[in-house]
Amino acid sequence: MTQRKIPLRRCNGCGESKPKKELVRVVRAQDGTVSLDLTGKKPGRGAYVCPSAACLAKARKARRIERALEVSIPDEIYAAMEAEIEKGEPNAE
Repeated sequence: MTQRKIPLRRCNGCGESKPKKELVRVVRAQDGTVSLDLTGKKPGRGAYVCPSAACLAKARKARRIERALEVSIPDEIYAAMEAEIEKGEPNAE
C-alpha cells in the first residue's frame, strides 16, 4: 500500500513547513472579508500560522498575514486567532 502525501504549508510567523492540519488558517473571501477558518475548507485565499502565541505575534508585528492575503486585517480577527490559540495550548504551569 502506498502512503498518502501529507500537504505541507509554511507558517507566516516562524517560516517552518508543517502539515496543513497542524496550522491555523485565515481566509480572505472573494468579497474581501477576512475570517478565521478552523476546518481549512473555506473557499478563498489562505494564510497559515502555527498554533503558538509567539508565531502569531511575529506574523502580526511584521504584517506577514496581511501581505499574504493582500488586505488589512481587523483586530477582531487577531483577537479570535489569539483566543483559538490559547484554547488549544496546554498550560505551561
